[in-house]
Order: sequence, then structure tokens, then C-alpha cells
Amino acid sequence: MFRFEDPNYLYLLLILPFLAAFYLYSNYRRRQALRRFGDPVLMAPLMPGVSKYRPDVKFWLVFAAIGLFAFLLARPQFGAKPQIVKRSGIEVLIALDISNSMLAQDIEPSRLERAKRLISRMVDELENDKVGLIVFAGDAYTQLPITSDYISAKMFLESINPSLISKQGTAIGAAVNLAVRSFTPQEGVGRTIIIITDGENHEKGTLEAVKSAREKGIQVNVIGIGTPEGAPIPIEGTRDYRKDREGNVVVTRLNEAMGQEIAKEGNGIYTRADNSNAAQRVISAEIDKLAKADIETTIYTDYNEQFQAVAWLILLILLVELLILESKNPLFKNIRLFSNK
Repeated sequence: MFRFEDPNYLYLLLILPFLAAFYLYSNYRRRQALRRFGDPVLMAPLMPGVSKYRPDVKFWLVFAAIGLFAFLLARPQFGAKPQIVKRSGIEVLIALDISNSMLAQDIEPSRLERAKRLISRMVDELENDKVGLIVFAGDAYTQLPITSDYISAKMFLESINPSLISKQGTAIGAAVNLAVRSFTPQEGVGRTIIIITDGENHEKGTLEAVKSAREKGIQVNVIGIGTPEGAPIPIEGTRDYRKDREGNVVVTRLNEAMGQEIAKEGNGIYTRADNSNAAQRVISAEIDKLAKADIETTIYTDYNEQFQAVAWLILLILLVELLILESKNPLFKNIRLFSNK
């Protein structure tokens, strides 16, 4: 793994094109000045000590040294080592409903976008905990296996949309069963499943799955997303709404009764999300009550500094530049004359 400790110094590389352009322009002006005195070919024998290429070599060596100096200041680092550390925390599996009804806009900007923002804030609140992400509609899939990498969790969260699952429905039971299987086998750690859904069109077997999770010591909390009054479901890419077979606009409503029943069976709490952050605070406070245990986490540490190699390379380049004379070395000229004799 390669990185720079302070990459802002790499902006110094922007100087190099201007430096090269200035040098090339100076050479052009010098050649133009020489032509005013006569033909360069005829004048060459009059300047036997002048080298045509050595000034260019010296400049490009300095040019390379300046570029490497920017890398030196940025502190290149290479060779991160995996290290297993123990941290006191819990395991959280978030099951997010991504059925089409989550596109309804009875809370701004939509149920799904509000849910994603809520999850993002929940992840920000986690410390030393593990988090996983499951998405469900008519079926359930793991979007992110349980991890301590919160950056990846938020990155995967951004890519979630209803097109990830073609089968429609609200298979909460399947999501709970998948979540139960997704926890680590470590004993003694507090575990919770947080279901975020509007609760519509739930499949059979939901309460049985929640009961099974509770019996394994897993708490199940529910966040209802939407309003009881409901809203129509937009068709993405259009200004129209989804309609039933009779041509009537479908209005999706939050099923709070279902959410409350699930939370009660799962020994957890139910709260409804609105346009504030109240639901996130309520759930965060609830999971803080769970028993924390030492969780083994793999982190990457001990980046090895590589600036020493760059420094030695710069020193070598400058030494070579110093040894190269701009004019031809008369010693070599005398050697050639001696060999001709």
C-alpha cells in the first residue's frame, strides 16, 4: 500500500512545466542571438570549448531534482502492515428497505434518501463498533459484510437504490434471518439489528424470524420511515406516479403497527423518522445500552517512510550535475590528440 503523508506538497510539481517552458524559450532566444553574428555551423570551430548538449543535461538533471524534492516533502510511505487490535464495542446490522415504496416523498427528499442520511449519521456515531449493511425488498442481500471500516460503509451506502433488487415486496423476515447469519461468531458481544422500513406489504414469517433472533440474544430495533397519511410513489425519470391495475395512483402509507410489533417481539424499540434527527438519536441511545466486548479488528498501521531513498536519489542527481561541466573538458581533448599521434 502506497500513500503520501502530506500530499499538498505535490502541488509544487505545477512549477515544473513553467520552468521547462522558460528554459526552452531562453535557448531559443540564445540561438536567435547567435544567428545574428553568423552561421552557427561556421562559428562552431571558433568555439571549440562550447558543448551543445551539456547545458541541457545539467538543466534536466536539476529539473528532475526539483520534481523529486516535491515528492520528498510529501513524504512517500509504503508497506502498511496489518495489525489485529482489540476494541470494546458492539456489532450492528442495518437492514434497509429499498422497495419502490421507499421512493415516496412524504418526508424530504424521499423516504430512501432520508433513510440513507440517517444511516450515515448513525455510522458517524459508532466508535470501536462493527457495522454491516443489508438491503431488502422482495428478497434480502448483503450490501456490506460486517466491518469496522466506516468509510467503506458510507461509500456502499451511497450506491443504494431500488434497482439493486428486481423482486418487489418487503421481505423483513428474510432480512432478519440474513442479518442473524451475518454476525461474527464471537461470544459475549452485544448485537442489534436495526430495520429501516415503511412496513408495507410484509411477507409471512417476519415475527418468527425476529423471535429467533431474540432467542440468540440479538436485539431488533425498528425505524419507521414515512407518514401514516402516505404519498404516491414516483416513477424514476418521469413526473408520473405508479398506478394499480385499474389506473389509480398508488398511495403508500407507513405501517407503524407492524414496526411496533416487530420491535416488541425483538426486545427493542420502535421510532419513526421524520425531517429531524430525532430517530437517529433515539436509536443511538438504545444501542449504547448494549453490552460491549473486546472486538478483534484488523487495521493497517506502521507505514514505512520512503523519503530517505528519494533524498539519496536527489543527492546523486545533484552530484552528477555538479561534475558535468558546461564546456568541453580539455583533458579529454588532450587525450584524443595524444591517441591520434
